[in-house]
Amino acid sequence: MVTSNESELIIRTFQWKDEHEVVVLWEKCGLVRPWNDPRKDIHRKLEVGADLFLVGEWRGRPVATVMGGYEGHRGWVNYLAVDPQYQGSGWGRALMDALQKRLLALGCPKINLQIRKDNLAAIGFYTALGYLEDQSISMGKRLIPD
Repeated sequence: MVTSNESELIIRTFQWKDEHEVVVLWEKCGLVRPWNDPRKDIHRKLEVGADLFLVGEWRGRPVATVMGGYEGHRGWVNYLAVDPQYQGSGWGRALMDALQKRLLALGCPKINLQIRKDNLAAIGFYTALGYLEDQSISMGKRLIPD
C-alpha cells in the first residue's frame, strides 16, 4: 500500500502509449475474459468518448484505470482496475471521483455499473461509494464477435 508521503497519483486521460500496460493491468485484476478482446475495447472506446477513459499514473506508469461512458441518459463504468499491490490506497475512489465529476459536467443524472455476482470485493467497494443494488436484470447480445 502506498503511504501519504509518496508521490500522488496523477489522473489523466488514456494515451496510446498506455495500451500494453493497461491490458496487463486488466489481466492482473482479472477483468479480461476470453470473449472480450481488451485491445478492441480500447480502440472502440477511443472512437466514442475518449475523455471518459481515465488512467491513474504513479511513478511514470499506469497503475489504475476506469473507462466511463455516457449516452445522454445514464453514465456507465467499465474496467475500473487498481494494480493489486496498490488496492486499498484510495486510488480506486479517486478515479471514480474524477469520472463522476466528468459525467456530472456532461449533465449525467445517474451512473450504472455491472458487477459479477461472485465479485464480493467490488460489491463492497461500490457500496462504500454509495452505490445501491438496482432491482434489474442485465441482458446482453453480442453484435460483433471479438
